[in-house]
Amino acid sequence: MQSIARLMPEQVDTERTLMFSLPILRQGPVLPLLALENLPCPIAVADDDNTPWPWALLDDCRRIFGCEVQPVLVPKDVILANLNQIFDMSSASAEQMLEDLSESDELSRELEEIGDLLESEDDAPVIRLVNTVVSQAMKDRASDIHIEPFESEVQVRFRIDGVLHNIVHPPKGVQAAMTSRIKVMAGLDIAEKRHPQDGRFRVKIAGREVDVRVSILPTAFGERVVMRLLDRSAKMLTLRDLGMSEAQFSTMKDTVQSPHGIILITGPTGSGKSTTLYASLMEVDRTNRNVMTIEDPIEYQVQGVGQMQVQPKIGLTFASGLRSILRQDPDIVMIGEIRDLETAEIAIQASLTGHLVFATLHTNDALSAVVRLQDMGVEPYLVASSLNMVQAQRLVRRLCPDCKQARKVSAQDWAVLETPMPDDAAAMYEAVGCDACMNTGFLGRIAIYEMVTISDAMRNAIHEGKGLPTLRRLANQEKLVSLRQDGARHVAAGTTTLEEVLRVSTEGVIEV
Repeated sequence: MQSIARLMPEQVDTERTLMFSLPILRQGPVLPLLALENLPCPIAVADDDNTPWPWALLDDCRRIFGCEVQPVLVPKDVILANLNQIFDMSSASAEQMLEDLSESDELSRELEEIGDLLESEDDAPVIRLVNTVVSQAMKDRASDIHIEPFESEVQVRFRIDGVLHNIVHPPKGVQAAMTSRIKVMAGLDIAEKRHPQDGRFRVKIAGREVDVRVSILPTAFGERVVMRLLDRSAKMLTLRDLGMSEAQFSTMKDTVQSPHGIILITGPTGSGKSTTLYASLMEVDRTNRNVMTIEDPIEYQVQGVGQMQVQPKIGLTFASGLRSILRQDPDIVMIGEIRDLETAEIAIQASLTGHLVFATLHTNDALSAVVRLQDMGVEPYLVASSLNMVQAQRLVRRLCPDCKQARKVSAQDWAVLETPMPDDAAAMYEAVGCDACMNTGFLGRIAIYEMVTISDAMRNAIHEGKGLPTLRRLANQEKLVSLRQDGARHVAAGTTTLEEVLRVSTEGVIEV
């Protein structure tokens, strides 16, 4: 029997595949292929001793196709990946879904007849609409779904690569039904419309498990819904995967191996801080050291790490949870976010008593984290004694490789990036837009970093209570690479644009 280790997309018979539903094909799994040499009607079946031979499915294929079929052995994971891709691409868009519902008028009649989603005996149109919005968001690589009510319309937007895009405008009459459906999925109170609510649910889309965090907020024209999507099947990134320069990677790897102290990751919401923390945890010795975290929420499960989620409703805050963790004899502690003086003081005391602490903080640049801790009320000598490194980061959109276009550059362009013009920099690239990137010109994101390792001179300045100007002067003397300067290497490599780096970064460290 013929076998194929790797299938090319052009070998799959998509038309015949779509004659079946995805659950039926996954039972085998089986996948119809286009004609191969000496095989007029091949069917891919799993090359797996643990998978039963799909005789019934092959008989169904033979009957539906009207010809004899020939089994071809293909690895099970290859078949499943192709099935998921085909059915994901063939699923309807939210816009098409609304057009279909509008033409049939089924949804309008339903909304006129019922007042509450749970009282409906046939709520399939609303369920299909919500499911389509979520599945399209996953297909479009969205991190968030925004359902925003206004006076006469409802707007659905996706956040893709950090930027919001208008997707569809459902009729105003759909608003209450959509919100109620999402509340039911998230286990929230559908009768409560005056107070904000938070919940979560898990769905499976094209074989991928997706965690959805739901936030509902009452506004003047109805409840606003924001859903954050987290693909649980996504690969856990390592430090090497984060796009750091060799010098940055070496510094970070050495720092996470420290026996004690605090490593702070700073930046605004959505700048990849949690991803960097998880990547750092992947570098530590989780076999011989006790690693524990307190997070809000737990985004990824890490093998060998004890993870706790804060629950303010029962009094489990970052501060109280951190106290409990320190009674568990940890070697390394990760804190999702330092939000108040109590958490900051416990984290610093933990670092001074032999623990290595990873944490995040919201500041505009790395050095501002020192001032922020002092503003919270932490004594300067405690900050100076505990800090090992502060890293600020941002995410810039990566240029689409299929449509990016070169343009001429000048020394002035590089001056804006606070970097001398490289000798080999003949061009910069700009976004154009094509079908592959939804006509945005960008596909994915990459991080830029600003790392400050606390030197003896800087530690003394912090201990003496010196302000931000003095710290910046010292950073300049120690050749700190600012966010813009780090972004310049990605601009030079054609990975992103000058405008993207300027959009997310503040001015670098300057002499004061």
